[in-house]
Amino acid sequence: MSEYLLEMQGISKVFPGVQALSKVDFQLRAGEIHALLGENGAGKSTLIKVLGGIYRPEEGEIRINGQQVSITDVNSARANGISIIHQELVLVPHMTVAENIFLGQEPTTRFGVNHGKMARDAQRMLDRFELGIEAESRVVDLSIAQQQMVEIVKAISFNCRILVMDEPTSSISDREVAALFEIMRNLAARGVGIIYISHKMSELYEVCDRVTVLRDGLFIGTREVVPGNRDELISMMVGRELSKYYVRDYCESQEVVLRCEKLDDGNRKHKRVHEVSFEVRRGEIVGFAGLVGAGRSEAMQCLFGITPGSTGDVYIEGKKVRIRNAVDAMGYGIAMVPENRKLQALYHVQNVRFNSTIEVLEKFINKLRVDHQLEASITQESIDKMRTKTPSQEQVISNLSGGNQQKVVIGRWLATTPKVLIMDEPTRGVDVGAKAEIYEIMNNLTKQGVSIIMISSELPEIINMSDRVYVMCEGRITGCIPHQELSQERIMHLATLEMTGGQAV
Repeated sequence: MSEYLLEMQGISKVFPGVQALSKVDFQLRAGEIHALLGENGAGKSTLIKVLGGIYRPEEGEIRINGQQVSITDVNSARANGISIIHQELVLVPHMTVAENIFLGQEPTTRFGVNHGKMARDAQRMLDRFELGIEAESRVVDLSIAQQQMVEIVKAISFNCRILVMDEPTSSISDREVAALFEIMRNLAARGVGIIYISHKMSELYEVCDRVTVLRDGLFIGTREVVPGNRDELISMMVGRELSKYYVRDYCESQEVVLRCEKLDDGNRKHKRVHEVSFEVRRGEIVGFAGLVGAGRSEAMQCLFGITPGSTGDVYIEGKKVRIRNAVDAMGYGIAMVPENRKLQALYHVQNVRFNSTIEVLEKFINKLRVDHQLEASITQESIDKMRTKTPSQEQVISNLSGGNQQKVVIGRWLATTPKVLIMDEPTRGVDVGAKAEIYEIMNNLTKQGVSIIMISSELPEIINMSDRVYVMCEGRITGCIPHQELSQERIMHLATLEMTGGQAV
């Protein structure tokens, strides 16, 4: 009997012009939570897709409990007890929780689907983990965290022995993360082997037993997760020491570029923004902190003209302006990198050139004439400035790693030469090496006089990169903290204040 539940040996995968994996080894024990680390583009997703039957490798073999298996498609992966929870949830939103859990494996009678049994069995599984979710609720009515839990229940509903979780905590609160980790520990105690992919180094020490590092499609090594080896793991991931992770020259400018007074999302049924007022000075990074649902992103959407019916006064360099839509905002020198690049920013079937220049078409299109040379020049300038790793401008954007996709999105908005750049979760789903590069780019922008509004759920990022931080709770600003006085405790105090009559208490 093998010591390992899963062994992947000598796995290689080639795409046109790219060696995605080269003789990669990976081992997983039963009852183990094993982290898979690496920069974006290191080969983590490719390795997981080989395990899940989405890709077929050019060479290598997979063994489960010491026996070689053939995984040729998703169904054969499932038959071998393998389940993958992808970063982008794949539930059917307008079906019930029970229907999603048993999708494709519905209990039947001779008259068709046995809905009663399906609901009872689903509820029993949900109750086992004390999730407080009703089996007959529609998925669309659940929170992101609850949908994540449904994905887990769905994964184990067919006796999965190997569970892969790709960035499961990227969109949920700290409290929900704690509940997720407890479920993972329960599954591991029952002998399920869990492969855990995350860019949040702190999570490894809380829930993982071992970690395997990939870099540039190569196996770098496997280590026990022990306190104090963070720097070693980062060095393994990036192939160099990150001497200065957060890069920031703090700003002391007094020149106000943007002032907002009483931004409000209007008479909406579920109000998320209540008379938010703040200012941004030239060349500074202003952080916006708060818990999930505090209204940070919604406030910026009001500013950028995305929210119909929103109210409030906006001043650019002391002059009152009217922003009715995103085109108006761009005309006044405001740019916005949205929170969800996959849904809100990327044109997935288009190439890097298209995604880099879509906001500045007027620069190289004159009536019916397209200046392709200028278009290529703008694209290349963005690639060079952002240090984007791409084989060419013609590469389809979806083939780039998450970190490089984010660089393209940021570069696209920089091509508009903004005065104020809104960055909503700028490093979400980005590896530590790309994070350090994005921080350096942000710092360089401020030295050029660009003002940045940064929304982030990562408190170390907020504290180390911001000149000042506005904290929001229940759609209102509860305080503003200068850089010298920033601490996690002070931010969390303001983020959890109760509100009475629009005042913090």
